[in-house]
Amino acid sequence: MVFNLRQIVRYRALIQALVARELKARYRGSVLGFFWSFINPLLLLLVYTFVFSVVLPRPMEVEDENYALFLFCGLLPWTWFSASLSDSANALLVGGNLIKKVLFPAEVLPIVSVLANMMHFFFGLPILLAFLIYDRTPLTAGELVWFPFVVLVQLVLSLGIGLLLAALTVHFRDIKDLLSNLLTFWFFSTPIIYEMSFVPAGVRKFLNLNPFTHLAISYQEILFYKGPFGHWKWLVALAVASVLVFFVGYFVFDRLRDSFAEEV
Repeated sequence: MVFNLRQIVRYRALIQALVARELKARYRGSVLGFFWSFINPLLLLLVYTFVFSVVLPRPMEVEDENYALFLFCGLLPWTWFSASLSDSANALLVGGNLIKKVLFPAEVLPIVSVLANMMHFFFGLPILLAFLIYDRTPLTAGELVWFPFVVLVQLVLSLGIGLLLAALTVHFRDIKDLLSNLLTFWFFSTPIIYEMSFVPAGVRKFLNLNPFTHLAISYQEILFYKGPFGHWKWLVALAVASVLVFFVGYFVFDRLRDSFAEEV
């Protein structure tokens, strides 16, 4: 396991090439091409702004009046997370022809799925930041310095769960259907469309067991709320847990590696 894990660094050129291919394939044949990576989040944010300022003004009280921005601060990273898990679960099945090649490293496929969706997340960030600045939301250096760390924690967590799902889905195809329903439940169990403070105290302790709760709150505190970043202790604890999840996910993936070519 340790030897195979070290080999991932040697595959960085392959991973980079496959991520670029994945990004190009997504918009192949479209007129605007990569511009859709910026246009899609822009249109989505404009829709939320219209809905929550005109159709449903002030759906809930938040510290700032712009509920659409509050929602988008959690929704943008959630889209990266949920799409990464969905794509990773199917990665080995879709790339079965590559896995059957003896020298191809199978773990590259779920890693590419996570990184490609991370790039779409980065494409959407300038749109979010532009609207935050336009809305005069204060962005302080003391809080923004935590942002790369939050992204890194989410990346490690997504890779760990993605590797685990990729390995298990090869043997249990029902996971693909279960995952879509689980992600729906997971989304509503995360304070993205509501503030954590609105949750009853008895339920809040269960939401604290949800790893993405602390990622969503971290993004909201860094990008949206005023004041110091107070959720850093939860984030550090989640970072440790994410590393453990990654090693568990890779361990299971490595143990099942020899059966992939027969099952896909």
